[in-house]
Amino acid sequence: MFAELEKLYEENPATYTDLQQEVFHEFLVALNRGEIRAAEPASNTATGWKVNGWVKKGILVGFRMGKVVEFGKTNAGQGFFDKATYPLRPISLADGIRVVPGGSSIRTGTYIGRGVTCMPPMYINVGAYVGDGTMVDSHALIGSCAQVGSGCHISAAAQIGGVLEPVGALPCVIEDDVVVGGNCGVYEGVVVKRRAVLGSGAILNASTPVYDLVRGVVLRADEGQPLIVPEGAVVVAGCREIGSGIGKEWGISLYTPVIVKYRDEKTNAKVRLEDVLRSDKM
Repeated sequence: MFAELEKLYEENPATYTDLQQEVFHEFLVALNRGEIRAAEPASNTATGWKVNGWVKKGILVGFRMGKVVEFGKTNAGQGFFDKATYPLRPISLADGIRVVPGGSSIRTGTYIGRGVTCMPPMYINVGAYVGDGTMVDSHALIGSCAQVGSGCHISAAAQIGGVLEPVGALPCVIEDDVVVGGNCGVYEGVVVKRRAVLGSGAILNASTPVYDLVRGVVLRADEGQPLIVPEGAVVVAGCREIGSGIGKEWGISLYTPVIVKYRDEKTNAKVRLEDVLRSDKM
């Protein structure tokens, strides 16, 4: 059924038929239900994940297909203007999702699991997947097509970057039970394996190596592959000296993320998430 969207992506027609728009609507419904996703676990890959480029193509078709319309007004009379194909995600009480009042937005085409708590103001973009029981804190961003597991805490002002284009690129992945500290940034398709902890202010991207002090190795993104943060790693913001040239002469250091330990009982006690805050009981 959705092969039609991939065809539309390649053909890029000037107009779309009612039937084609209906196919796109069903595509959004499937994304909202988690029946399809921009990336999914795959044990036979180096990252443990595979990208579904055809899903990204379908999302991009939606941007081409939709016209900019007005989505209502605030009490002050300010209107909101966006593509008609991407309104807010429909949420009902039966979904078991808590969206606390205060200015949060979740775009349609997004899977939100039961027991997810959304603290205001936060934003979740199209194509994202957020697993059961995850907390998305104030001012946090979960970008387009980002994959976030169950039982995670995306802390205040953290950013999980969107990777909608290129269509073949793996989105950012945060696996189960990961804690992303306040003001962290995860970009360019980085994969953070399960139970890892990112300390406040840690920035991860494909260009920045991670220095593992425990195992004595430097982790880098291979050509065409994402940076992978190991399971249970505790990553903090660090720095390293420039070893040559004018940078050394001036005493300049560069930012780098550093693995200082691997998760243990002491770490678990510090980052323990309260089940009562993630209950979907109505």
